[in-house]
Amino acid sequence: MRIGVLEDDVYLQELYKIWFESAQHTCKCYGTAKSFLESLSSETFDLLIVDWVLPDSSGEVVVKWIRDNIGWDIPVIFVTSRNAELDIVNGLRAGADDYVVKPAKYLELLARIEALCRRAKPPALLQLGAYEINQDLRQMRLAGKEIDLTQKEFELACYLFQHHGKLLSRVHLLDKVWGLNADVDTRTVDTHVSRIRRKLAIGPENGWQIIPVYGYGYRLERVDPANPAKG
Repeated sequence: MRIGVLEDDVYLQELYKIWFESAQHTCKCYGTAKSFLESLSSETFDLLIVDWVLPDSSGEVVVKWIRDNIGWDIPVIFVTSRNAELDIVNGLRAGADDYVVKPAKYLELLARIEALCRRAKPPALLQLGAYEINQDLRQMRLAGKEIDLTQKEFELACYLFQHHGKLLSRVHLLDKVWGLNADVDTRTVDTHVSRIRRKLAIGPENGWQIIPVYGYGYRLERVDPANPAKG
């Protein structure tokens, strides 16, 4: 998974990178609230870790901004030296899903991350308009008819539908579907998006469209078949 970290301590930034990459996660660190929040308009993360005391803001303000502007889908963990009961209460009320007091412990932090991501895991059977996704059987149907997809096409289609409405970078999609060590580049994402658009007949007539964003990635959006121009 892709983890975004807001932490101004350079030593801890490097430590988190070592920890998370050893667990096969991607980690990107930011030292200021400004750079972190700016990145959220162009980067896609599966989980965020936020420190409280920052050079240009506070973690509480940052988390409230995330919940107000991005929503509640993405898990957020406070990792901070502030350990008073009121701080913990305020952090959770600001919108954090968990609160860890520094110094964080390697295995405990990884376990908390895994637990939050299990809770955020989408259901095995998804019905999205004319499309039905069965992750257990690895099947996708359009209007009741099963569509023949390769493994990677299925995984990419699932991820796009599960995160519809969100702008997803090519790098993020490459990481989620092919993994960190895959010997492929982002052009592979473009090729597979083109294939699933064709195979699944993704278009206004079926209530969805894939919006390409030049130089960045894709967003899957709902469309009203009766008024496709409004999609």
